[in-house]
Amino acid sequence: MPGEFEVIRRFFDRGPARDARLGVGDDCALLAPLDPHAVFAISTDLLLEGRHFFAGADPASLGHKSLAVNLSDLAAMGARPRAFTLAIGLPEIDERWLAAFCEGLFALADRHGCELVGGDTTRGPRTICITVFGEVPESAALRRDGAQPDDDLWVSGVLGAAAFAVRERNAGRALAPDDEASVRLDRPQPRVELGLALRHLARSAIDLSDGLLGDLGHIVERSRVGAEIDWPAVPVDARLQSLGDEERLRLALSGGDDYELLFSAAPENRTAIAAVGARLGLPLARVGRVVCGSAIRVRDARGRALPVEARGFDHFA
Repeated sequence: MPGEFEVIRRFFDRGPARDARLGVGDDCALLAPLDPHAVFAISTDLLLEGRHFFAGADPASLGHKSLAVNLSDLAAMGARPRAFTLAIGLPEIDERWLAAFCEGLFALADRHGCELVGGDTTRGPRTICITVFGEVPESAALRRDGAQPDDDLWVSGVLGAAAFAVRERNAGRALAPDDEASVRLDRPQPRVELGLALRHLARSAIDLSDGLLGDLGHIVERSRVGAEIDWPAVPVDARLQSLGDEERLRLALSGGDDYELLFSAAPENRTAIAAVGARLGLPLARVGRVVCGSAIRVRDARGRALPVEARGFDHFA
């Protein structure tokens, strides 16, 4: 059985760094901005077996998702991916598992030009921690504190499919790996290209990891504004239509794991934003507006407030 350093050499060391000044194999990686006017955007996500992914999860999908959730954070900032580090805990050395994990991980990394530059391995419960580095001109970074009253609220893609997959698995109803809900949960697509295109169109943005209402709450809090969501305008996954009204609301607005982008923009940018969606082949829906105050309200087709709690996923709730 290979030891720790043999595992690093065989599975994670891909040779000389392509973009970084120094990559895998030293005490630290060396990374410099490609644009002298840019700053680094840095994000870390921790995934624990049994909490963030099911025991026995497909390793290739897990490799993909481990990086995808971090790239989604870069997308929300309008940052271009540059590099990442990986710290991984493994209960044992399973070479087939590692090969599949790396296949999913590096396929997504290569797609976005993001190289592995270091990390750590240890024996223990299956744990994956990735820190990702991106680059963005400081004046163009999409932050949570930029929303202004009368801004439109937009969301990419459709919502609720990943939460539906979690619901089915928790109930013991297995979905096929190629089922669309399974794909949305296990292999989310970070909206990096959209984030780059929104640099000078959006005023604020966040990725939807914990549910639309919960993540909107972060924008509302940081921007010191309120928000209204038009429930009929929310792009809900088709399979949720068979559920009851309360369950459909819960999964679409608070289910989480969508990894789409929620952003605010001035109304005069509607045409340009629609053109971005058309160019990327990505549906973009205008789902509400930023208002004065501090509350989040969800309104039905007649403008009446729905009794929905504006709260997302909380690990310690």
